[in-house]
Amino acid sequence: MKRRAIISVSDKTGVVDLAWRLVSMGWEIVSTGGTASILAAEGVPVTAVSDVTGFPECLDGRVKTLHPAVHAGILARRDVPAHMEQIAKLGVVPVDLVVVNLYPFRQTVARPGVTWDEAVEQVDIGGPSLIRAAAKNHAAVTVVVDPADYGRVLAEFERDGDTSVATRRELAARAFRHTAAYDSFIAGWFGGQLGVRFPEQLTLTWDRQQQLRYGENPHQAAALYVDPVPAAGSVTAAQQLNGKELSFNNIGDADAALACLTEFPSDMPTVVAVKHGIPCGVGTGPHLMTAWRKARDGDPVSIFGGVVAANGTVDAPLAAKMAELFLEILLAPGFTGDALEILGRKKNLRVLQVAVVAPGQDEVALRDVRGGLLVQDRDVLLLKDEPRVVTLSRPTAEEQADLLLAWRVVKHARSNAIVLAKGGGTIGVGPGQTNRIWALQDAIRQATTPPSGAVLASDGFFPFADSVQAAAAAGIRAIIQPGGSVKDAESIAAADEAGIAMLFTGIRHFRH
Repeated sequence: MKRRAIISVSDKTGVVDLAWRLVSMGWEIVSTGGTASILAAEGVPVTAVSDVTGFPECLDGRVKTLHPAVHAGILARRDVPAHMEQIAKLGVVPVDLVVVNLYPFRQTVARPGVTWDEAVEQVDIGGPSLIRAAAKNHAAVTVVVDPADYGRVLAEFERDGDTSVATRRELAARAFRHTAAYDSFIAGWFGGQLGVRFPEQLTLTWDRQQQLRYGENPHQAAALYVDPVPAAGSVTAAQQLNGKELSFNNIGDADAALACLTEFPSDMPTVVAVKHGIPCGVGTGPHLMTAWRKARDGDPVSIFGGVVAANGTVDAPLAAKMAELFLEILLAPGFTGDALEILGRKKNLRVLQVAVVAPGQDEVALRDVRGGLLVQDRDVLLLKDEPRVVTLSRPTAEEQADLLLAWRVVKHARSNAIVLAKGGGTIGVGPGQTNRIWALQDAIRQATTPPSGAVLASDGFFPFADSVQAAAAAGIRAIIQPGGSVKDAESIAAADEAGIAMLFTGIRHFRH
């Protein structure tokens, strides 16, 4: 008896060659709909599934393979005589190979203007059933869901007459991942259309983009997985133009740099420098060269070996200045040809071209904890309302601009966080302290220019007046902070006594 293969694929890559090679080994090909038509057009002997089931494909193709004549042939255990006797009595032919991939739901819903009905019609029913049945009975049945596996399967059939148990187990595991990811994506899309933010079961599907050399440390294995629909302006959507492969830490730092950069308007030339996931220097100006100088001078020590992101096209003069420093990564939405030639001389410098696009309101942020996953809305809101002046003194226009710059940056520093800014750039960042006064003292101590006349941003409120007093002693002229402490009055009084302007935002930006 001929061995039987069922082939029903949405992705037709390599399917004709697969079928011909199976036929040359004496296999019978059973197929459905479009796949059968393509194979027949290429001269491949093919049996329509309706000839196997004795029942026509119906309901516009919604029902084709959902029939005992198909599934009994797949699920019958070869090592159970009663199974084999039963299918023989029923006239069911065993199926030894199932080659199926699924309706393009993901690609369909990615199209602009796709309707609900169009999406629903791309929910595959028969395909997952075939795959799961074959994967369940992998002791005898080979299941293939990826055209990349055709070659290895054919090679084993041609060499050994069958695939090995190890191969069938591996392919079955891959098949279950394939159907799980498919269903997870559909569930996510349905939930998104219905406005479900945090469902009772969270099902996620991510595609592995690359195996990384290691994780945060060389003894940790790691890989990069990406959203099946990459967000515009994300590191995973960037095009690498130069340099070595990105590492685990590179990806995290590049993401942090882009996140901070998106806080600044596209018409405000801005450069952000990041080290260990924290902004170490941020500058703005009339053009990128000025912004670069301010970002570099904001912390000329930490920028060494750091990640730099710019929100405009990098030209040759700017590239030449940047190339004077050792940088791990440079990100920008564009590079001139001359700039790329200059940057290309630094073989290890990773140059990424990526759009600068702020995250959407519907994005969520994930954080793992041992045994669980914390899920929250991404912090996309900078201000709810216009900051409120709560002191007798009011900031000057220049101070107001620096306060907003510092507020944009402190949102992206680890809590407790303090950022000092002056003249369109940061001059000191105090992140990640266990209390706020230490963060403030760190920012003042590490300031690259005298902090007198600078402004200060705090990601959380001041629990005591000591932070205002320390700022006054350093010559800080204006402060922006969330407000909301039970001791706000004491901080306001300390600011009034020192002649400091203080603004309350009414919103905090903890980043733990």
